[in-house]
Amino acid sequence: PISRVEGVGEVQLFMSQYAMRIWLDPGKLHQYGLTPSDIATAVQAQNAQVSAGQLGAVPAVPGQDLNATVNVQSSLNTPEQFGDILLRSAADGATVYLRDVARLELGNENYNATARYNGQPAAAMAVRLATGANALDTAAAIQAELEELGQFFPAGVKAVYPYDTTPFVKISIEEVVKTLIEAILLVFLVMFLFLQNFRATLIPTIAVPVVLLGTFGVLAAFGYSINTLTMFAMVLAIGLLVDDAIVVVENVERVMQEDGLSPREATRKSMDQITSALVGIALVLSAVFVPMAFFGGSTGVIYRQFSITIVAAMVLSVLVALILTPALCATMLKPVDPAKHASQRGFFGWFNRGFERATLSYQSGVAGMLRRGGRFLLIYLVIVIGMGYMFLRLPTAFLPDEDQGIVIAQIVLPAGATRARTLQVIEQVEQHFLENEAELVDQMMAVAGFSFAGSGQNMGIAFIRLKDWDERTQPEAHVNAVIGRAMQAFSKIRDAQVFAFAPPAVMELGNASGFDLQLQDRGGIGHEALIQARNQLLGMASQNPQLVAVRPNGLEDTPQVQIDIDQAKAGAYGLTVAEINSALATAWGSSYVDDFVQAGRVKKVYMQADAPFRMQPEDLNDWYVRNSDGEMVPFSAFASAHWVYGSPRLERYNGLPSLQIMGAPAPGVSSGDAMAAVEAIAAQLPAGVSYSWTGLSYEERLAGNQAPALYALSILVVFLALAALYESWSVPFSVMFIVPLGVLGAVLATSLRGLPNDVYFQVGLLATIGLSAKNAILIVEFAKALQEQGKDLVSATLEAVRMRLRPILMTSLAFGFGVLPLAISDGAGSGSQNAIGTGVLGGMVAATILGIFFVPLFFVLIRQLFKSRQTSATVDKSAAAITPPPLQGADV
Repeated sequence: PISRVEGVGEVQLFMSQYAMRIWLDPGKLHQYGLTPSDIATAVQAQNAQVSAGQLGAVPAVPGQDLNATVNVQSSLNTPEQFGDILLRSAADGATVYLRDVARLELGNENYNATARYNGQPAAAMAVRLATGANALDTAAAIQAELEELGQFFPAGVKAVYPYDTTPFVKISIEEVVKTLIEAILLVFLVMFLFLQNFRATLIPTIAVPVVLLGTFGVLAAFGYSINTLTMFAMVLAIGLLVDDAIVVVENVERVMQEDGLSPREATRKSMDQITSALVGIALVLSAVFVPMAFFGGSTGVIYRQFSITIVAAMVLSVLVALILTPALCATMLKPVDPAKHASQRGFFGWFNRGFERATLSYQSGVAGMLRRGGRFLLIYLVIVIGMGYMFLRLPTAFLPDEDQGIVIAQIVLPAGATRARTLQVIEQVEQHFLENEAELVDQMMAVAGFSFAGSGQNMGIAFIRLKDWDERTQPEAHVNAVIGRAMQAFSKIRDAQVFAFAPPAVMELGNASGFDLQLQDRGGIGHEALIQARNQLLGMASQNPQLVAVRPNGLEDTPQVQIDIDQAKAGAYGLTVAEINSALATAWGSSYVDDFVQAGRVKKVYMQADAPFRMQPEDLNDWYVRNSDGEMVPFSAFASAHWVYGSPRLERYNGLPSLQIMGAPAPGVSSGDAMAAVEAIAAQLPAGVSYSWTGLSYEERLAGNQAPALYALSILVVFLALAALYESWSVPFSVMFIVPLGVLGAVLATSLRGLPNDVYFQVGLLATIGLSAKNAILIVEFAKALQEQGKDLVSATLEAVRMRLRPILMTSLAFGFGVLPLAISDGAGSGSQNAIGTGVLGGMVAATILGIFFVPLFFVLIRQLFKSRQTSATVDKSAAAITPPPLQGADV
């Protein structure tokens, strides 16, 4: 039933179906002159459902009133019935039955794996998603199916889920939704602080649900679901959603106050002033994120969902700001009474007067910068150099390590170790987690005979599910702390290598967090030399403080029994290859013979030598093969067995012999630095040995290689969009020069928190580029318009910075408080939220604080440099002419 649940792609059993087992005794087979082929033939002949025809079948004699099926025999169902299979009979009445030469039981189809749950025997299965299936829906459907089947389970048997990745996904989405609500509330408070009018604050707030609903519609049209990536993008977009509406409302309020116009007239005039700026902002932000949608690989999948979500939200936000917001302003706002506004008291009066003083001080500061442009250009150059240095020093990674509430322990015993020894080590692992970590561990499942490195009696794996995140709030309860204590405890186990690790950030790209590489034989040096090179790498890695848990991930060379068949002797005895192979397969392996029906389901019948007769190489001599003359020939007459040592499987990667190696960075070391350390070690290996990164490590390298192209392409597209908007090749430079300042803030904030340069940081960096340009556009657009109206360059610029300071701070604070919950979040999924929120918040702060001073400087210098027609006023004259007007409250 589980395999038929919608969304299930594959079901892997860590147990076995029932099967009829025929355990042969070679001594008794020889005594009666029988071979395994005789047994198989007898079982197939006598375990059959045969229909002999019908009684009264057509054509029938006249008057026949009865029709019935005639059955000769029915298939066998029980060990006793199989034991009664007749193998041989003699004229004197002597008979040989299957039970005379074999032991029969209803056993397992195979004995490859044994599962345990919390130290008790269990039947386990692993379910993998079908391509394109929804994990949450599939998990819910499986649990519903098992709940329905549970009523048929024997007493004391229940279904449990010791390894389930969906709770982390579900809680992560819930945390992001919570963050989204917090962001909306914080943005509302910021808007109310500046607008000081509930009606005016409500207008931008209305844009949020309208744009969010529209964005969900766009995501549905592109086939995307609500997941952590799209929800991250939504949180990022919250600040952007209200930005355009804030610009409209703030400008309408300013026009009403300064010009004394009605809301309708003020709205009309305001839209004439800011429409081009809104369109420019939309173009820039869209241009930043659009290139992300065209990158390939796993990184491209992440980029694409961010890109489509943010661009859709941005475009819809501008449409709302150009269509809905003006209509709301014209109908909901009330005329401003300048006298009442100037005499405002209380907190808002104090805030407005303080803000106006700050505005005048800011305007004077900009004027001072314009008089000393060369000095501040030198400061800017130093900032850019420092930004570049810090960016290059930032450690790299692919995705943040998350506390998914799951620990995986991989157990590898020496090659040739038996299942009993593996179970002893598993019991020690269970003791550590179920006793020493009992306060943090919810449940645990262990499997003997299976691991991510391969299958075999010397392999084992354990899945430990920790308690919910709200019960593990202390640092020592974090999954990394649990893993650290486990590794210390497991280092004392001498019979096996036991490694504890967390699941990878993307399950489809590996089995463990950390790094993953394939050591390859590119020079044809051979298997033994490749093994030596691997051991050399492992030895050097164990001495490197940046690396921990560096280990081979595969089946080690194992002891093997080599059986040599003397073809000449076999031919002389009249033996066929088929008979020899059949006997060998039965002696050491497990031969499928037939099917039978048990409890209404078809099961299999297997034939194999009983355990006491396949423990030593010498046991081969107990087996006989019948030759063409009917004589029984022992294997010792034509075959010999001896021990050898070799690889149990052929491992290749990209067509070359390879060995897989996995490991993890030491605490406080990024995965990028750990990979660099491994590369330095690999460079010391003998000639002919190379390596290739795979899994998450490959994606990290790919993402790092793509990032420069992504940044360059985004900046180029932004520049071209601005050039088209302003119909100028020079003006866009005054906007683009602000980008390094935002990048500086993003890099500095990320570095101070010890976070790496990963995919989420790259997304945040692109957002920072767009937001930095947005603030610059608000100043440049107004300064350019005022200059075109006849004002000299510097006066127009200084007037623009005075008029635009309030909306810039409003939108920047709104966006900053919108992403603040991401930057400070904890719990499930906090790693990703911190990674993207920290960089964006730091970039926004730096781009705002530094940008409001440097953008006017860049605009003036570039206009003076590229314009052949200069204004008559000089920087010194215009700046000196500024006389601060008397305080009259806020200019809202």
